[in-house]
Amino acid sequence: MLVYGKNVLKETDAKMIRKVYLVTGFRDEQIYSILKDQQIRYEFITRERMEQMVKGNHQGIVLDIHEYQYASLADCFLTDFVLVLDHLEDPHNLGAIIRSAEAAGIHYIILPKDRSVRVNDTVMKISAGALNRVSIILVANIAETLRILKEKGFFIFASAMDGESYRHFDYDLKKVLVIGSEGKGIRPITRKNSDAIIKIPMKGQINSLNASVAAGILMFQMIGE
Repeated sequence: MLVYGKNVLKETDAKMIRKVYLVTGFRDEQIYSILKDQQIRYEFITRERMEQMVKGNHQGIVLDIHEYQYASLADCFLTDFVLVLDHLEDPHNLGAIIRSAEAAGIHYIILPKDRSVRVNDTVMKISAGALNRVSIILVANIAETLRILKEKGFFIFASAMDGESYRHFDYDLKKVLVIGSEGKGIRPITRKNSDAIIKIPMKGQINSLNASVAAGILMFQMIGE
């Protein structure tokens, strides 16, 4: 997988990096220091070749990294807050949600294997290193996963526009927050397997928020900060 940018190098675990490509004439002593200290292999290439490799503001640096290794469902059983994304599709939203989750101290995010975004180069770049501290879990079936999490003592909160205000609930318990897809929200079977449906009260005329914005608001409300 190819990702790019100076901040991506600074935030990426060196163990994930196969090789770094620098544009000929690259000058950044901090980057060279990181490469030397962490013994990361690098190669100089022309700007033309780099722009064939990736699209976007690469800042003269491209990383060839190992494919992302997903965690297993059992890994999250001992935590007290899990985030579930019910068929989210936009990698920019996933990257932003990962950043917010890391900032909120949430270490596990669950995605379905089918009809859902996966960890890719865009997610890696937008998450800006947060993937080093947040584990992503792929599951075959969200509804079945929610049933398993209930058995492990989690209370399932799902976000939807017709729910009750999030202010009406106590979050001092093991909990799951489910965020729906950008267009359709949570699916009926997800709603059926949830314990409570919550919403963010709004005073404006626009009645919905971007998925990553809604997730951020609810995560921080639920951790009590």
